[in-house]
Order: sequence, then structure tokens, then C-alpha cells
Amino acid sequence: MDTQSAIVDLLSSLGQQVSLSKSDLDLHGQSESYFPPSPPDAVVYPETTAQVAEIVTICARHRVPVVAWGTGTSLEGQAQAIQGGVVVDFTRMNRVVDVAQADMTARVQPGVTREALNEELRATGLFFPVDPGANASLGGMASTRASGTTAVRYGTMRDNVLGLEAVTAAGEVIRTGTRARKSASGYDLTGLLVGAEGTLGLITELTLRLSGQPEAISAAVCAFETVTDAVETVIDTIQCGLPMARIELMDTDSVCAVNGYSDMQLPEKPHLLLEFHGTKAGVAEQAETFGDIATDHNGSGFDWATRPEARTALWTMRHNAYYAILAARPGARAIVTDICVPISKLAEAIEATRADLVDAGVPGPILGHVGDGNFHAILLVDTNDPTELSRAKAAADRMVERALALGGTATGEHGIGVGKLGYMTREHGAGWTMMGALKKALDPQDILNPGKLVPPRT
Repeated sequence: MDTQSAIVDLLSSLGQQVSLSKSDLDLHGQSESYFPPSPPDAVVYPETTAQVAEIVTICARHRVPVVAWGTGTSLEGQAQAIQGGVVVDFTRMNRVVDVAQADMTARVQPGVTREALNEELRATGLFFPVDPGANASLGGMASTRASGTTAVRYGTMRDNVLGLEAVTAAGEVIRTGTRARKSASGYDLTGLLVGAEGTLGLITELTLRLSGQPEAISAAVCAFETVTDAVETVIDTIQCGLPMARIELMDTDSVCAVNGYSDMQLPEKPHLLLEFHGTKAGVAEQAETFGDIATDHNGSGFDWATRPEARTALWTMRHNAYYAILAARPGARAIVTDICVPISKLAEAIEATRADLVDAGVPGPILGHVGDGNFHAILLVDTNDPTELSRAKAAADRMVERALALGGTATGEHGIGVGKLGYMTREHGAGWTMMGALKKALDPQDILNPGKLVPPRT
């Protein structure tokens, strides 16, 4: 690896689009979670696909790592240059290339954020539904196969990326997929690159599936006596076929945190936050049916909101829950872990996790996208206390073991990065070795986000 020669070549080719300033390097070495800083050797801001190809070609020539950066909101260290090298920041590739209204698709560059795309779509009657909470870049969301609060109805990034353009480890530009809604043509390369966390290619354009803006939206918050009551309400709601757009759980600790942070006055009990999309009559009927189901499971304190500002306040509170929980223990960092289990096992998984965290003495408010069996525990730790950090990591490990035993997965949406590498053999067995073989075939020099997702090279 000849990093300095690569930087010289990058400066010669891209000039002021290359940054070596300490503040820029430090910024791109940070993580939203507990991982220690790992600044890259250089940050490059491409503006075209051709420039991305040039960056990768130069780095391949000198065997220098290349790591893609969107907005830096990933939670398992995916965007950190843990082996040094060059971070490719896609901030300047932020153009909505084309909106095909009749086809309900859009082509975007990877630096476009989900909020910016939906702002662009406001006059079309369409919107992009995947909502992970953070105003993440769409390239980053595709790379981590993100989902979020709306996945129960609209699916994840896997379901909403029809095709893409990417730069391979050899600096070659490839296109996968089309604007057609289905295809039986060859390997699903789009599916392979969505969720690959930048280890197989750098995404430079996305073709996205859009959805129609609903005629009516109704959101609500409802309190329950126990987490089990709330989860059983979710199960019954799904089995009744009610088409929920969102259904989110916050446990008591999460509710206490958002009350203080967002100036809310929710009862200090587990809560469900939900939203229905459809016609005015349909939404009203769905809300009434849900109310009956919740009442059967000790639900109380229904607060239905149809005004946009009231709905916005509700979901802003939910999206800020992570920061509210961090604020509940000033100075702490978070081990943010998520698992996903079959919906029938969700109450068991959550209650066992809550009991385990209490026994371990680890603060860990729980919240999640319970409509698809996915929940998060935000473990608050003093990273300067090795004993506390060790207890929290052991608790996170037990969460994953529990999820796998119940037929689930180590991560529903956060991805692997470096934080969950240790669980891959347990979940995938020989399948993880196959992932490593694919990586080696497509990136023989191991320059694309090395040390992440797949087995380490020996």
C-alpha cells in the first residue's frame, strides 16, 4: 500500500476536490455509535461518476483502501476507514437526475438525502417511503439495506431499489437492473450490491421505486400496561389484515427519555405509535378497528392526530428518541444494537432482553419497528470504564444469541460493518465463507471498505 503516492495522484487529477485538512479527516473518522475515531488519510469529493471511477482506479493502482461516505449516520462503523486510506464523500453528487412520474420511479445520485428527494417530489403526488429516521443519503441507505418506521407497509431499500450504477474495484462503471418492475434476466446484481456496505462497489446512481401519496393519513399514540400487551396488539392487528403504514414501540425507559427531551407528557408506560394511510373512510375504519384491538389488550390514552403538524410532532419525537436517550445519561456513548425475530417471538425476545439488561446493570431503553419484528436496544455506557463496556457488549451478544435461537437475525437494519462481524458465522455458517469468496472474486486486492461485513483476509 502506497498511500502517499495515491494522494499525489489524486491531487494531480482532482485538485481542490481532495482534502487533507485535519478537521475534515477527523470529521470523517467519527461514528454515530461507540466506535473509536479512525480518520482516513484523505477525503475526496467527487462530482461525477467518471471522477469516482478515477478515484478507485488510482487507489487500486496503489492498493489503497476506498471507503464510501454519505452522511455518516451508520451505526456499525460502516463508513469508518479502519485501515486508513481514502474516504469518498458523495455530498456533491446530490442531484435528482430524473423523475418518471407515469412509471413511479426516480433516478438519483447517491448523495441525495431522503428528505431532499421527497421535497423534490411534493408536486408530483408521489413520495419515497423508506424512512430510517435520520436524514440519511440514499446511497448510504442502499449500501446498508436500510429500512425504518414505514417498512411494515412499504418494505426496505431492498424492495425499493430497482437498479443502480456502481464503480467496481477495477474502476469499471456497471449498471444493474432497469425501470421495469420485474426481471428474470441473470443474477440479481442490484440485490447483491444493496446491503453490501460498499465492499463490492461504490454506488453512483440509484433507480428508485416511488409510491403514491395517500389521500388521508391518521397517526396515533396509545399506552399499554406491559410490553407484552403492546406486542400482542401488534400481532392481532397484523393478523386482522389492517394495512398499517407504521407501528412503533417505545418501552417505559424510552418514553421517560422523550418526555424530558421533547417536552412530551406521555404516561410512563410502554407505548405504540402508529399511522394509517389510505382514503378518508378507510383510515377512519382502520383506526376504529385498531382501537378495539388495543382495548382488548389494556390499551389506553388514545390520541389520534390527523392534522399534519400533530403527526409531524409525533414522528419527530420518535425520530429524536436516540438523541433523547443519549441525553438521559450525559457523557455516555451508545452501543446501538438491533435484532429481528419472527413476530410471534417478539414479546418473548423483548421481555427477555429487558430482564437481562436489568440483571447486567446496563441501561438500555428499547424501541423498534415492531410491525416487522425488529427492535433496538440503546445501551448507554461510559467508554472510559472497561468493565461497564464489557458488560454492555456481553449483553448485546446475548441479544443476538437469543434472536438466532428464536429463528431471527443479528441485525434487522443496522447492518454488519465492524460491530457485528463476530456474529456472522453463527448466523450464516458456510454462507459467510461464500460471501468472502464473492468479495475476493470482485475485489481481489481488498481495497473496497476492507475489514467490514465479510471474513477477514488471511
